[in-house]
Amino acid sequence: MGDVLESEERRRRLSDDGDATEPKRPRTEDEWVEKENKKKEEPVSKAILGKAGGAYIPPAKLKLLQQQLASDKSSEEYQRINFQRLKKKINGCVNKVNISNIANVVTELLQENVVRGSGVLAQAIIQAQTFSPTFSNVYAALVAIINSKFPSIGQLILKRLVIQFKRGFRLNNKGLCLTVIKFIAHLTNQRVAHEILVLEILFLLMEQPTDDSIELTITLLKECGEFLTKASPKGTYSVFERLRNILEDADTISTRTQYMIERLMLVRKEQFKAYPAVIEELDLIEEEDQISHMIELITEEKKALDPETGLNYFKYDPEFEKNEEAYEEIRKKIIGDGDDSSDEEEDDEEEGQAQEEPAQQKIVDMTDSDIVAFRRSVYLCIQSSLDYQEAAHKLIKFHLKPGLDEEMCNMIVDCCAQQRTYEKFYGLLSERFCRLRLEFQRAFEKIARDTYKIIHRFEVKKIRIMAQLVSHLLATDAIEWSVLEDVKMNDTDTTSAGRVYIKVMFQELAEAMGHINLYKKLYDPTLVHYFEGLFPLDHPKNTRFAINFFTLSGLGGLTIRLREQYEKMQKKLKKKEEGSDDESSSSDSSTSDSSSDSDSDSDSSDSDSSSSSDSSSDSENDKKKKKKKDKEHDRSKSQKQVEVKKEIKEEPLDEDDIREMSKRRERQTRDRQTSDEGRRRDADENIRRRDNEDSRRRDEDRSRRQRDERRRRSSEEDVDERRREKNDEYKSKRTDERRRRDRSRSQEKHRTRRSRPSK
Repeated sequence: MGDVLESEERRRRLSDDGDATEPKRPRTEDEWVEKENKKKEEPVSKAILGKAGGAYIPPAKLKLLQQQLASDKSSEEYQRINFQRLKKKINGCVNKVNISNIANVVTELLQENVVRGSGVLAQAIIQAQTFSPTFSNVYAALVAIINSKFPSIGQLILKRLVIQFKRGFRLNNKGLCLTVIKFIAHLTNQRVAHEILVLEILFLLMEQPTDDSIELTITLLKECGEFLTKASPKGTYSVFERLRNILEDADTISTRTQYMIERLMLVRKEQFKAYPAVIEELDLIEEEDQISHMIELITEEKKALDPETGLNYFKYDPEFEKNEEAYEEIRKKIIGDGDDSSDEEEDDEEEGQAQEEPAQQKIVDMTDSDIVAFRRSVYLCIQSSLDYQEAAHKLIKFHLKPGLDEEMCNMIVDCCAQQRTYEKFYGLLSERFCRLRLEFQRAFEKIARDTYKIIHRFEVKKIRIMAQLVSHLLATDAIEWSVLEDVKMNDTDTTSAGRVYIKVMFQELAEAMGHINLYKKLYDPTLVHYFEGLFPLDHPKNTRFAINFFTLSGLGGLTIRLREQYEKMQKKLKKKEEGSDDESSSSDSSTSDSSSDSDSDSDSSDSDSSSSSDSSSDSENDKKKKKKKDKEHDRSKSQKQVEVKKEIKEEPLDEDDIREMSKRRERQTRDRQTSDEGRRRDADENIRRRDNEDSRRRDEDRSRRQRDERRRRSSEEDVDERRREKNDEYKSKRTDERRRRDRSRSQEKHRTRRSRPSK
């Protein structure tokens, strides 16, 4: 059988080219043209006709195929390609719809022939709502807009949803029923579905109540309870009464269901404020344009609803061009009228605004409530993230308004500063944002500059945390090193807090980068002008201060070049001082010569007069000269000592000096600690002695109170005893008197009886 088929196939192929046994004849021009056309048509049909709509066609190849088939729009191949393009366009529009762009998406959808793709559109909307039920209100608003123009599409979607609910209810598929119920509820709020459908679903669920059916009922009532209380108050009241009766008979349901019913009653009491029927952004259809479909859950004729699944697939249309032209007219009518009306409304609004502009007053919110809410959301997002990548991903999703970039960076830094110790999480998060956009990098650089300016207001813990954060950003080159150009390392321009900040920062930089890499970075020719204030060369005093600061911080290796420059400056100063000393000595010698000449002249001229003076005057002059010489000697000696001290102070500290200073400080701290411990011990002993005295006094007071209480009780008992004895005495006296009286009475009776005569 196989041989026969092969021979027939071979014969068929040979018949196309001529008889194999006969010699080949040359082909005519018509035969060549026909064969070339067949070759061109063959790949087109193979690419289009295939499994379930054909294989994937790249855009360039698809465009080429459309150009080849554009000549005959009534062909099946062209219609199939057009249907695939329509399907892709509808799916793309449905997937990107949200509250902000729903109007643009509807306009883009109506550009395509949604009547031809009604099945595809219904399937795409239902599938998108199934995957994201939280956006059911958005998809319901989209269906409501399309339903106002094409009611058949809204009815088709509603029928398919009812069929899905029936299937889920029959199969006890709670998840499917929940998603469908949410969609039907929002379609009812948009007046696409009639409220009778929702009431039928509610009565069906309440017919035999279980935990799952009650949960579905509560979900449905939450989503469309506000609308139902206005549209059908009696039916809604009966459903709530049924739930109330179930809650009273709480043995048949679980505790969770009871809590859900109580929560629903509270929502109803609050008039469904937390679950509005239609939010303002999605209230897009006027009441006169809304079209409601009456689809019953259980029909009297018991006919099954037709989902019309054939609309999901391609079907050849013999009148393709005619139908496309008809839809084009409908589209122009819908979109054109909308554009004209919108233009007219915009013109009217502009005229109204022009008239009302003088009377309008701009209201400005000075409470910064938006910024407070934004900072709260950023804080919660950071605290709920497991790592910095998750936090960055969540924060990037925020739609930041202009000016909030810097606010987000400030919030990240504030969260970092509030921790007990520095956490690398915040450094990595800040680094990620700096590398993300230039605006974030500029914001963090501004924060670093402002932090150094107000560092004196921070606590010691915050100073260390901020220094570690900035050092991380500098070490990773996330921010520019120009943030350090405001640092002036001298005694007047720095504070104790600022020096601690710089010290911790450079220690962290040395640990992260290494001393060699940090040294290269600080003396890089392209960056060295940023560190002129950090390593000053304007005055030897400032240079010496910077050398001593970094040396005491354990970073003496960074000051090698600074020491060299300081030595050169010292040499220049010494040369200047030597030159000035030579000039002063030469001037002093000239003045002394002139004074001696004048003295000799005066002595010679006055020799005659001085010979007559007494010897006592000569001795007084000699004493005055000696005193002057002693004073000059002491003054020169003190000046030399001051210069020596200056030289000692001006010399930068060596490693040995630093060790001695550190040992001296350790000794002082140890002595201080021991003295503090002694004082603390004495204070503890005094406190302990005072506590013992207080406890002794309390014990004495307690014993005194107990003794007084015992005395009081004993006195009260004595009084009671005396009162009791008196009562007993009184009672005994009364009884004796009563007996005596009774005895006397009896004796008198006896006498009278004896005195009577006998009859």
